[in-house]
Amino acid sequence: MVVIPCLKVPQRHAQLYRKYLLSQGVLDRKYCTQKHPDGTVTLPLRASDLLDIVALKEYIAQDSFCEIVDVQVPQLSKKDRNKSVHERLVETTQSLVVSKGEIWSEELKRDMPCRWQCHGDLVLFGEGCFSNAIWKDIGSEFWTAVAQTLGVKRIAQIKKISQDGYRTPIVTMLLGDSSYVTHIDNHIRYEFDVTKCMFSSGNITEKLRIASFDCSGETVIDLYAGIGYFTLPYLVHAKAAHVHACEWNPDAVKALRRNLLINGVLDYCTVHQGDNRQLPLSDLADRVNLGLIPSSEEGWPVACRLLKKSTGGILHIHQNVTTPLHHQTPEHSSAIDVKKSSAVKESPLRIQKDMEVWTAWARDTASRICLLLLDITGATWRTNIMHIEHVKTYAPHISHVVLDLECRPL
Repeated sequence: MVVIPCLKVPQRHAQLYRKYLLSQGVLDRKYCTQKHPDGTVTLPLRASDLLDIVALKEYIAQDSFCEIVDVQVPQLSKKDRNKSVHERLVETTQSLVVSKGEIWSEELKRDMPCRWQCHGDLVLFGEGCFSNAIWKDIGSEFWTAVAQTLGVKRIAQIKKISQDGYRTPIVTMLLGDSSYVTHIDNHIRYEFDVTKCMFSSGNITEKLRIASFDCSGETVIDLYAGIGYFTLPYLVHAKAAHVHACEWNPDAVKALRRNLLINGVLDYCTVHQGDNRQLPLSDLADRVNLGLIPSSEEGWPVACRLLKKSTGGILHIHQNVTTPLHHQTPEHSSAIDVKKSSAVKESPLRIQKDMEVWTAWARDTASRICLLLLDITGATWRTNIMHIEHVKTYAPHISHVVLDLECRPL
């Protein structure tokens, strides 16, 4: 429990005490004054050690009383409630650092995170923050104060992604013992262990887009299912008749099965654990989801084999596409349906150039898919670029996009 020092005084003298504390610069205006049933008021303090209690009582009223007490963190003042969470986090950290006799600096401020992921009562910080040794020196008191500010109970930090083939996150628990979390997106419940499975909050727009599909009567293959990021929207919202979910990470498969069960769609999904290149299926899919970045290219031959030979279907191909820093705008702009997320705020010229690069990649991909389908089925197919969706900016000049490619036999 996080507490702060407060001056406990009679309610009838509260205003006099407040004015004095303000004049001395020791009233913490970040928090609200609290009234109590016993007729007393507690005034939050910034530096209780600067107060002379005896002199203070004589200054206010000789028949008054006051004492310094520890109070569980009171409600923030109206002004501070309107501050961003990042601003409040910086202020909390600064106060704690100064209270420990340390010097606050711009270097420490730059070491504070500007964004993070929230999974229920656990917040997950990325790498590139909290690297200064001072945070470790302060210890659990610091992490408790951070949790209090963010309104959570547990804190973890991801340092990097391991190169074990499963993209297992390397996560350290900083506050709390259990690393098992619950995350709810669009009425879908995901449960997983943050130390064993990845969860990309940035894919929420694509999950919402899938949820808007009408997949009634369709058989869908999700070649990179993970814990069910896209499998579950296909089943819960898009109403696919059946989904075959492929995943080779055993920890992700365990979470996937659990998530199918708790969302009530276990009977409509077949889970295939292992390398999807060895998948013993073909000629059954109306739709194949290839949700792997930076590239799902290794799964293209598998996806082509899975499409129904008689009617074909749709491939949803994910890719990280790089836009050259200094590339020239072609003479003829593309008329292909391309959507860029409204959250991406860039100049019209930059957006136009991005779209032209994505379109060029999409056309090349469509041609290569045609050749793969001819090689696999022995028949000629046509492809149609239905849509290109911008999911998120992955890095400077690198965009995560999805190509909706319709593939039909001639």
